[in-house]
Amino acid sequence: MIIAGGTIVTFDEKNRILEDYAILVEDNIIKKIERRESLIKEYSKEEVVEAKDCIIMPGLICAHSHIYSAFARGMPLKTEPPKNFVEILERIWWHLDKRLTLEDTYYSGLVTAIEAIKHGTTTLVDHHASPYSISGSLEKLATAMRQVGIRGVLAYEVSDRDGKDKAQEGINENVNFIKKYSQDDLIRGSFGLHASFTLSSETLKDCVNACEGLNVGFHIHVAEDRADVDDSIKKYGKRVVERLFEAGILGSKTIAAHCIHVYSNELSILKKTNTKVVHNPESNMNNAVGVARVLEMIHMGINPCLGTDGFTVDMFREAKVTYILHKIANRDPRVMGADQVLSMLTTNNSTLLAEYFEKKVGVIEPGAYADIIILDYKPYTPLTSGNFPWHFIFGIDSSHVKTVIVNGKLIMKDRKILTVNEDEIMAKAKEVAVKLWERL
Repeated sequence: MIIAGGTIVTFDEKNRILEDYAILVEDNIIKKIERRESLIKEYSKEEVVEAKDCIIMPGLICAHSHIYSAFARGMPLKTEPPKNFVEILERIWWHLDKRLTLEDTYYSGLVTAIEAIKHGTTTLVDHHASPYSISGSLEKLATAMRQVGIRGVLAYEVSDRDGKDKAQEGINENVNFIKKYSQDDLIRGSFGLHASFTLSSETLKDCVNACEGLNVGFHIHVAEDRADVDDSIKKYGKRVVERLFEAGILGSKTIAAHCIHVYSNELSILKKTNTKVVHNPESNMNNAVGVARVLEMIHMGINPCLGTDGFTVDMFREAKVTYILHKIANRDPRVMGADQVLSMLTTNNSTLLAEYFEKKVGVIEPGAYADIIILDYKPYTPLTSGNFPWHFIFGIDSSHVKTVIVNGKLIMKDRKILTVNEDEIMAKAKEVAVKLWERL
């Protein structure tokens, strides 16, 4: 197909803004980017997706999500409201995930993928948990995501909280899924771990041994709350990042979500190992766990990525919150420029995915995967490569997302999902949610 612009925002190394250009998509990759008229003339038999007077940009990436949290929306809380992070886990998330069936996992995948596409998010790096339906759970998510047409990197979060047998089952689920999807163009696997405070040294060692030779990294929550740090110091005499480093968990393919309660020497370890840190501002604010030292990370060259921790799939919104949060946290309106936020969301998230996919994701350039969104944003002030980040923060939002292409396939056109019956899925998901809530 040909996507005929419009204004193309490439997010490549040159960060170009191209007016009246067009993109040729062949199979699942971007083949050419040339002047609109000449490309349409040269490939006159190709389907043309018209995007005149629109913004064309790469689909957005969520670097840390929890698809399984979908059915927590509006869920009744049958206990006293949690007053700290550990109680949030025990009374909400661990209460929910123990009751998930494979059907629940499948429908949570469908509804989340649909919502993500409608918000311009074309890739989810997901961290799954369903301790009483582990085996086959990642396959259910992959099936749902492929049906809708969204890209994903999936992992099962291994934990000792439900016993050794469940931990081993989680290890097996990761290994089997990683092997099966090692060459897939749309879905890949990473090796999930919950967090230091729910993982024994023996289980960490088992995971490192199981991961050997798989060419992936780990996906783990790191020092999200003080409880994680206190546990590590009490049991092992070292802080979380130090423990994970000594265990062989960190590295360029490893995804460390949160990293809030870390000391400067721990940041140095994360930098030295090129571990991919993921900031999740809305979730962190909601759980009242603190604010990650993102500005210090950027200064050190850690290049933090941006995720949501399952709080939303709207990366436009997450970027705006990031822009504001660090100003108030530092009591300084000069910090965290829109350009820094956009780099986290685009360049850094794209770099993370480069550890898992052979072709580039999150850029518009020849040879990259054709993951593209079209927005009906019409700027009433000049738009340039220099000021685009401020248009992104103050002007563009997910309501402008009109058309979405993932892996070279048209997934949504004029706000209508083309790959699945959205109404039928939402109706069935509501039935599934009611049954799940009855089991709480």
